[in-house]
Amino acid sequence: MSQGRARALRHGVRAAAAVADPAEISSVGVDLIRNIAIIAHVDHGKTTLVDAMLSQAKVFRENQSVQERIMDSNDLERERGITILAKNTAISYKGHKINIIDTPGHADFGGEVERVLNMCDGVLLLVDSVEGPMPQTRFVLRKALELQKKVIVVVNKIDRPAARPDWVIDTTFDLFEELGADDEQCDFPVVYASGVNGIAGEDPEILAEDLAPLFEAIVREVPSPFVDPEAPTRILVTNLDYDEHKGRIAIGRVSGGSLKKGSTYTVCTPESLEAGTSRTGRIAELFVYNNFERVPVSEVLAGDICAFTGIADVGIGESVCDSKNPLPLPTIEVEEPTVTMTFMVNTSPFAGQEGKFVTSRNLAERLDRELERNLALRVERGESADQFIVSGRGTLHISVLMENMRREGYEFSVGPPQVITKTDEEGKKLEPVEEAVIEVPEEYMGSVVDMIGRRKGQMLELSTNATTGTSTVKYSIPTRGLLGLRSGLLTATRGTAVVNTVFSHYEPWMGEINTRDQGSLVAHETGQVTSFACESAQQRGVLFVKPGDQVYEGQVVGIHQRPGDLKVNVAKKKAVNNIRSATKENTSTLNEAKIMLLDDALEYIVGDELVEITPLSCRIRKTPKAKKTR
Repeated sequence: MSQGRARALRHGVRAAAAVADPAEISSVGVDLIRNIAIIAHVDHGKTTLVDAMLSQAKVFRENQSVQERIMDSNDLERERGITILAKNTAISYKGHKINIIDTPGHADFGGEVERVLNMCDGVLLLVDSVEGPMPQTRFVLRKALELQKKVIVVVNKIDRPAARPDWVIDTTFDLFEELGADDEQCDFPVVYASGVNGIAGEDPEILAEDLAPLFEAIVREVPSPFVDPEAPTRILVTNLDYDEHKGRIAIGRVSGGSLKKGSTYTVCTPESLEAGTSRTGRIAELFVYNNFERVPVSEVLAGDICAFTGIADVGIGESVCDSKNPLPLPTIEVEEPTVTMTFMVNTSPFAGQEGKFVTSRNLAERLDRELERNLALRVERGESADQFIVSGRGTLHISVLMENMRREGYEFSVGPPQVITKTDEEGKKLEPVEEAVIEVPEEYMGSVVDMIGRRKGQMLELSTNATTGTSTVKYSIPTRGLLGLRSGLLTATRGTAVVNTVFSHYEPWMGEINTRDQGSLVAHETGQVTSFACESAQQRGVLFVKPGDQVYEGQVVGIHQRPGDLKVNVAKKKAVNNIRSATKENTSTLNEAKIMLLDDALEYIVGDELVEITPLSCRIRKTPKAKKTR
């Protein structure tokens, strides 16, 4: 794509007047509704841009103190700095109601994106002005194009000194072509923006003082919902929320007719309707979105996004339809998981000391609840009654569930992550392969190439930014090769490497991959860690424990500096006698213990190890079978 083509695309977005004050939002006519989702690669500024849009739409009072990333309301989202759950809000602009859906950018939460695309008619595809399209950009754009959604490309962070907007537009256009977009889809409108500064424009060199050009582009380019207000009522449940007083809250877009408070409807899927297992339910309360609030209404017209209560057992993917003429919508399809982990009841010597919910029944009930809204998750029974096989889109996807469970008071153990394999028609074993893009300073490229090569990675592209001295390398690598890669890569590059991955396809099994070169230091006996014992144990490797910690036999207390496991006694006490030692006045220095957080522990463990997760602790231990072998 030429620079002339890029300039032509830029000028396809016209300037506009300042943002108007919003009117009170109710369920407006379908012609004035715009339903949009904001999609992008992780950390390209989706939630920050939404903050600016809400601010300029006068959602907040002038004297109101508003925290950053207001849409990331979940504690884990704020701590990790990423969006995990898709969320709805709505603003008013010049008489139009704009329903906005903020989506996750990380590949592990792609199931959230796939679900909410069913509610929108257009998407804002955010692309970083320096990085350009990244792996998750390809995934979310492919989904949007498959569903025939109108795409507005927003080149965000245009204020960055190294911004290269023409290159970004060229590579984005190439991505559209690679994904099979038609001529109309390739002729996408472009807006240049800085979410953090709240400005946008039709030209990267000439930006307005606000986001008016972006609002104008949404109103002009995104079509109003293609629905029939006179058709029988039907709405596809796309998301679920929960309220202690109201119970389950279903969220979706009315695709036909109108939804009325107090009315009774048929709840079904195409399959349940055909099998005669559909059921009925009554709408107790009905809401539309207004800024960050759910506003009670008596009726919602076709095309609008709403929330309702009263149908306690309604699930994602089910349709709520007119009882006289039920016409359910197709159920939501999401891509299959690629990684699996075994959850089990904690059987360590410290079991039950810190958790509130510790039984297999507690685990089963909690995992069943998670399945109600987490469509990309799968749960199966394990080899015994106290084991559950949990499958997800990646280790981050499953680890977020673990972190939520421990904060709710659950105590359990998990085994190491494993990839989900398939078998082709000829009986050959297939494994998932991902596309990995790694950004790293040039001086560390040798370490990165060596590390990825040992994990069966194949280099696809290599480019270097002379201005920043950063190399960007794209690999095709088995999902197995990515397990445990992050911590090793950060160590080898002194914390400078940035890794982004997305699932690509399945390939024949590539043989054994050694993801860990070092063994573990394993506690020899139960007791309290002493300084005397740590002094000698730290000469064997890096310790996870410090003096005063309680450990038990079989607990992994450190990383052995050589291959193979080594038993150490970190609870050994110094002998006490009446003889003055010649070295009594000598002092020793203990190295700082390595703190193993949940994500670190999940990356570290291998086949014969488990992570013990409680509300207060995260420990690594050997399996009972490994203990017998030792």
